[in-house]
Amino acid sequence: MKIKRLYFVLIIISIFLSGCEQPPLAEMESAREAVFRAENDENAVLYAAETLARARSAIDLMQQEADSKRYEAAKTHAAEAVAAAEKAIADGRAGSQRAGVGSISLISGLRQEIEETSKNVSSARYALMDLDYDALDRRIINAHNEADRAEFDQAAGKYQDAIDRAAAIRADLANINQMVANAAVIRKK
Repeated sequence: MKIKRLYFVLIIISIFLSGCEQPPLAEMESAREAVFRAENDENAVLYAAETLARARSAIDLMQQEADSKRYEAAKTHAAEAVAAAEKAIADGRAGSQRAGVGSISLISGLRQEIEETSKNVSSARYALMDLDYDALDRRIINAHNEADRAEFDQAAGKYQDAIDRAAAIRADLANINQMVANAAVIRKK
């Protein structure tokens, strides 16, 4: 009889204790704040999208576990979300630094390439090759203007914009040089 009573008391205590378990509200709020900070960090969004996606996924799992009253699992996912969000911010910062170095390297030789292309166009003009020189001159001027913008973007820390502009300029210069080369081959025939 005493064993039954003790067993009954233990069941009541365990029901009471499980009913008293509370969701980890502070941890969940910290996780949401960390992910919010990462989502609003331009570098994290640009250079650490996968890590940021993991943080968002951990938030979703955290909420699902909290809704299912599995509070320890929710707490674990909250910690995962915080860690992933902090990693996204750190990875974004590192990615930005790498992009800065890459943009400097990409932009540094750009002016010289523009000048070389301009000389190629001038040589073609002198050789009376059949090309639309007004259009080529406009493209050379545009390359100078875009190089100015790329340098401005690089100085402003908009490294990806600077890289994109420099790559577009290089592609257009390559196209101009190919047109001059093709005109030279046709002229020789």
